Order: sequence, then structure tokens, then C-alpha cells
Amino acid sequence: VVGATGAQGGGLVRAILSDASNGFTARAITRNVNSDKAKGLAKLGAEVVGADVDDVESLKRAFNGAYGAYCVTFFFEHFSPEKELAQAKAMATAAKDVGLEHAIWSTFEDTRKWVSLSDNRMPTLMGKYKVVHFDAKAEANEAFTELGVPTTFLLTSFYWENLINFGQGPKKGPDGRLAITMPMGDEKLPSIAAEDIGKCAYGIFKKGREFIGKTVGVAGEHLTGAQMAAALTKALGQEVRYNDVPPEVYRGFGFPGA
Repeated sequence: VVGATGAQGGGLVRAILSDASNGFTARAITRNVNSDKAKGLAKLGAEVVGADVDDVESLKRAFNGAYGAYCVTFFFEHFSPEKELAQAKAMATAAKDVGLEHAIWSTFEDTRKWVSLSDNRMPTLMGKYKVVHFDAKAEANEAFTELGVPTTFLLTSFYWENLINFGQGPKKGPDGRLAITMPMGDEKLPSIAAEDIGKCAYGIFKKGREFIGKTVGVAGEHLTGAQMAAALTKALGQEVRYNDVPPEVYRGFGFPGA
């Protein structure tokens, strides 16, 4: 499991370890085997192995002898489409060279299928992207297909944890009332707890070859902004409102992905 100390990978490692009858061993791959998170996974029973997604030889050593690999990158660490593709190629090459039977590539949909570069509702970035972290990850799919790696393409969705980690959660306005602010209108946002992405990946691995060559999308819920606010109201025990704003306003909020 690449990125085993991260949100998706950690969920997969824990899912494997919690099912004693599965026949799988969880090999947790991380750059820093001495981190607290890595040590925590080792205590749970994972085999913790050091490797770097920028180093194909280290990935080969980490993948060697495994049935399959969960392959994921963290775009917001570098904000580089070129690095995204290079890391995907490194994982795909390692998977191919050691003969893995099944890779799962954590990817996104290419937003340019729905929003053309000429559509001014969204700015065109770097001359060819609309949503860089989506579009670049979708482009990186070819790293696996071109090498013929037996792959399932797992389309993930918005993490509920982003409401905490990216500062998108409820905030008090001048009137002291809580509100979430998003540029969604009345549309629904596919969302999921990051831990559940790992659980879904585990289910795919358990199915063997059934999902090889297929694209699988996962989401826990599809909620409008108003429905999110209602759920937060229930969880927090105080009213949370939903503020809809135009995309150009939201872009000025300054956090990654805005």
C-alpha cells in the first residue's frame, strides 16, 4: 500500500488488518518508516517498508513478492502535473517489472470532458487544465495502460475531512452564526470519508480479477450544500447555514484547490 500513512492508504491497511480471514498481508509503504504513523501501523500488524514514489528502484523492492499494489500520490505536496505523471510512471513501471497481478490507481475524472478550455466560467491554468489536480491525475492513467499493468482505476471523491483539513468547515459570520460557504448552488457534491476509500479498495482486491481494466467510482453520499449544513447542524448541536457564492468569489479564498 503506497501512501500507507496517508488518508486513503491508511484506510486500506487497517481494512486488511481488521479482516483476519482474508489471506492478505498488509505491506505498508512509506518514505519514513520511523514516523509515529508508520510505527502505529506496525503495532497493528502491518509490514512497514520504506520506499519513495520518486524512486522506481525503491518501489520495485517494496512491491517485490506482493500480489497487488494500491498506488496513490499527493498532488498538493508539489502542485506539479509533471511530477504527478512521473510518480505514476514510477509506480506503474515497478508494478510491471515485478509482475504484480493487480494494481489499483487512485485517480480522478478529467474535468475537461465537461468544461472545455474555452469555457470562461473556470480559468484555464498552465495553458491546458481546468482543475489541475483532477486533470493531471486523469492524464496519468496512461502510465498504467501503456505498460499493460492489470489495473483498476478508482475514481475517488471529495473527502469529508476537507471540511477540517482545508478549512472548509463552518465559520462564524459577523452575526455570530455558523455557516459553510461553497460555490455549488443547489447541485450535489459526491463525498466520502477518506477511510472508506481504503475499505472500497480492499473490497476490489478481494474480488480478484473482476475489476481489472475497469473504472470504479466511489462516494459515500451525494449532498447539496443545504443538506451538508443540516448534517453539520445535527452533529454540532447548533445551527449551520449554507452560503452559496459565485465561483470567482470562491477562487479568492486562498486554500489549495479553491
